[in-house]
Amino acid sequence: METFQALLAQNLTATLSAAGLPRAGDVTPATDPRFGDYQTNAALILAKERGENPRTVAKRVCDAWVPYDLCEPPAIAGAGFINFTLRAEAVAQRIADLSQHERLGVGRADSPKKIVIDFGSPNVAKPMHVGHIRSTVLGDALARIAEFLGHAVIRDNHIGDWGTQFGMVIWGWKHLLKREALTNDPIAELVRIYKETNECGASDPAVREACREELVKLQAGDAENSAIWQECVALSLGEFARAYQVLGIRYDIQRGESFYNDRLPGVVERLVRAGLAEESEGAICIFFREITDLVDKPCIIRKRDGGYNYATTDIATVDYRIQDLKRDTVWIVTGAPQQLHFRQIFEIARREGYTADFRHVTHGSILGDDRKLMKTRSGENVALQDVLNEAITRARKIIEEKNPELEEAQKADVARMIGIGAVKYADLSQYRMTDYVFSWERMLSLQGNTGPYLQNAYVRIQSIFRKAAEGPASAHPNAITLSEPAELILAKRVCQFAEVVPTILNDFRPNILANYLFELANSFHAFYETCPVLKSDELARSSRLALCALTARVLQRGLYLLGIEVPEKM
Repeated sequence: METFQALLAQNLTATLSAAGLPRAGDVTPATDPRFGDYQTNAALILAKERGENPRTVAKRVCDAWVPYDLCEPPAIAGAGFINFTLRAEAVAQRIADLSQHERLGVGRADSPKKIVIDFGSPNVAKPMHVGHIRSTVLGDALARIAEFLGHAVIRDNHIGDWGTQFGMVIWGWKHLLKREALTNDPIAELVRIYKETNECGASDPAVREACREELVKLQAGDAENSAIWQECVALSLGEFARAYQVLGIRYDIQRGESFYNDRLPGVVERLVRAGLAEESEGAICIFFREITDLVDKPCIIRKRDGGYNYATTDIATVDYRIQDLKRDTVWIVTGAPQQLHFRQIFEIARREGYTADFRHVTHGSILGDDRKLMKTRSGENVALQDVLNEAITRARKIIEEKNPELEEAQKADVARMIGIGAVKYADLSQYRMTDYVFSWERMLSLQGNTGPYLQNAYVRIQSIFRKAAEGPASAHPNAITLSEPAELILAKRVCQFAEVVPTILNDFRPNILANYLFELANSFHAFYETCPVLKSDELARSSRLALCALTARVLQRGLYLLGIEVPEKM
């Protein structure tokens, strides 16, 4: 099902050809709806190329425009923009068609990709903290949207389960561990023994040496140390899984850094043999001498002591994703500070001949009220589980005030949907590179650009159908009528869903979808306030019920693509 935007673009191309003009410009949503629904800057571009007056060129295009049922005759505005206003009858027919369309008018990608999306990436023996929200919910949303558009997606949780810190964790396990504490709160106990070991090592060289020896034994495959490490990994994965269950996040594979250990010697040997890596001061490095801003930033892939690092592991990870998983596209969702690292990794992959589409999807940070990285009063990272619990608790209080007659089990379920949805929406409604201040009051508000506001729009629609004593699925009239301005505006907004969704992956911007859904909810609430549904006459009643049902489907599908559930009641 082609969108209005696509159909107008086709007619514009035909019109330009009929006028003896080359294809130019795009058809885009109008910046000011007072002047139309769509616009094109084709006349401005052509006038500049030809040295003519833009409005003269625009008139030539409008005169050549072939009238058809989709829109009114085009109008010229400003310096030479051409505006198009949809006919109400065309919008009504599209609403009727969309009501029968399972995908709400959204097409599938012409060239589906095989994508692996790396997001989340927590570290073993450390709690997930508030900073993990951005990568986790952004990656999940991108995965959902890519799948909906027809791409084959593998979600990969690249877990930090290897490194020098395990020497301290293992020493602390052997000398400081409290089993009861480990049972009650595994991650807190692992953090405690790590911190205490670190403090001991800072003042006692013997402890530092003992930790190093424990690490060497682990790397050599010592049975006792390997068993401790495996238990740490299992305990951490259990904690991660509980957080992901609350967040509604799933992964197809979870590959820790340790998964690639056996591949690292071969990676270094291959790169040296190919002449891409060389020895420098005892280390094996890859230099980027022809890239101006990377000349003095070599990538070390084997340290002087023979050890490997994150870069070596990530090069092995590229091999695995391309050769083993057979992916042609790799998206890595991490914070902006890792830009240099992944720029190097992707450059190395290209030098090795990999032709996959590598993208580092970066994001900003979550800030506290002081506009600094969000921390506890003691300066610690705010635990993710604490944030999730607080979100649900605060949402539960709102429900108790607004709808106390709900059953207890329903209150708990709705509180989870609203609380977690609020946290996700607060993040995804921001441009991903924007740092934003975390505010409970703002994100849980039932007014403004928030998750609960959008969920409430859906809930209002469900209440209409409960009062009508008929389900949304039955709302398929023979004819749609759009006689009131508010219902026409809402109908046009609904039709834009199919235009918005395919653009999100262009620059990995779920906030485009979030902002569209906010505008849709605004349009629905305006319609709800000015257009009676159940009390209108039969023709208008059935038409408006169908429009409500379709609006609810778009809200539900759009929020699902952001990883947000919708309750039936609030």
